[in-house]
Amino acid sequence: MPKGSVFVEPPPHIKKLKDKRFDSFKTWSGKLERKLSHLRGRPRISESEEEEEESVRNSENNEAPPVDRYFDALQGPELETLRPSEEIVLPDDKTWPFLLRFPVSSFGICLGVSSQAIMWKALATASSTKFLHINLTINLILWWISVALVAIVSSIYLLKTILYFEAVRREYYHPIRVNFFFAPWIALLFLALGVPPSVASKLPVALWYVLMTPIFCLELKIYGQWMSGGQRRLSKVANPSNHLSIVGNFVGALLGPSMGLKEGPIFFFAVGLAHYTVLFVTLYQRLPTNETLPKELHPVFFLFVAAPSVASMAWANIQGSFDYGSRIAYFIALFLYFSLAVRVNFFRGFKFSLAWWAYTFPMTGAAIATMRYSSAVTNVVTQTLSLALSIVATLTVTALLFSTILHAFVLRDLFPNDIAIAISDRKPKPHRKWFNLGNGSSDHSRDIEMFLKFANADSKDIEAALKIPNAEATSV
Repeated sequence: MPKGSVFVEPPPHIKKLKDKRFDSFKTWSGKLERKLSHLRGRPRISESEEEEEESVRNSENNEAPPVDRYFDALQGPELETLRPSEEIVLPDDKTWPFLLRFPVSSFGICLGVSSQAIMWKALATASSTKFLHINLTINLILWWISVALVAIVSSIYLLKTILYFEAVRREYYHPIRVNFFFAPWIALLFLALGVPPSVASKLPVALWYVLMTPIFCLELKIYGQWMSGGQRRLSKVANPSNHLSIVGNFVGALLGPSMGLKEGPIFFFAVGLAHYTVLFVTLYQRLPTNETLPKELHPVFFLFVAAPSVASMAWANIQGSFDYGSRIAYFIALFLYFSLAVRVNFFRGFKFSLAWWAYTFPMTGAAIATMRYSSAVTNVVTQTLSLALSIVATLTVTALLFSTILHAFVLRDLFPNDIAIAISDRKPKPHRKWFNLGNGSSDHSRDIEMFLKFANADSKDIEAALKIPNAEATSV
């Protein structure tokens, strides 16, 4: 800034707030403000601000990248790591605004805590756990905590939707993140299942239809893409997080019979069972081209346990008893639980991640299903197993809750820049490379010589340029 200039450089924190490189993601990007500025006479701005505004104008008309761009620009099983050759449309030299860093996967925390309210309600009311003399006060406290948590997370994400709609739209088009749009509705279903008797003894039937309608609409989109093929076919996007799009069916089928419904729960149970079978086989075979999950995402494998656990209880509610169908689903869940639990090294040696919350509600679901099974087959083994799984689930949720609070408010590294929503819709520029030059063979040298000799000819491709004319070939 020249000496004696009348324009004062704003403080750094003010410049951060006025950084216009984020305008392309804002719902109101400032077009009207710029027009008004031109009408009343625009003041002088610095060159850096001019560059920022030029960048904003170039990116304001960007649409959400097509699905193939997510696969081209990102890598890893969760498609959250930017490839080295790619670029992003948001600045990578600073921390983004909090709302842009708040992912839809944060609803996983709501699933973990609200499922605990259901578990403690079952511990207090199940016939097989009466000997524990659990008070329903614990259920009441956890339920209100869950309500507050769902309200906070939903409010933050709603604010993100209002202020940064482009970021939400990009998450929705993300082939993996779209599964987490089921999580808010599943969390509300959990709240309905865990409601304390002192709060409501009977819920209105209309509530079930209100909560299941958005799940049904999302399933029409997701399952249709799995079946129709293309870049979003199941074999391409199969990931343990796909279980979130399945679990909602069984949770709805679990809640419906308690409200006096029959046909609706059976419908969703049938839809969930069909698609869970397809997803289970697809994930189990793990095609050779699929990448293995990094250590930070190993806890997501516990999502395998969620669907059969909830399905066993849902079928028991539909049939009125924990019959053989319910027991088959429960035993599948129990085997998957133990097959993961014995692999201790599989879940060690990595830093904290929000993906750890994937441990919680499947483990809690397995504990609740065990209580239901113990009520049907009551003995020391089933009662001990119910108590053990409940303790493990409670300790896991407690540890994760403290870890999340620590990383969010003390270490402040819980929400890094969300690279997955900021990929460019432009493909990287191709770079010509010569391969196998190190061996120094005469064949490769001749190919290069012929290419350089005939590259400016009328040939339209490299292969044609590499072809040696007859006269030249005779001389060789």
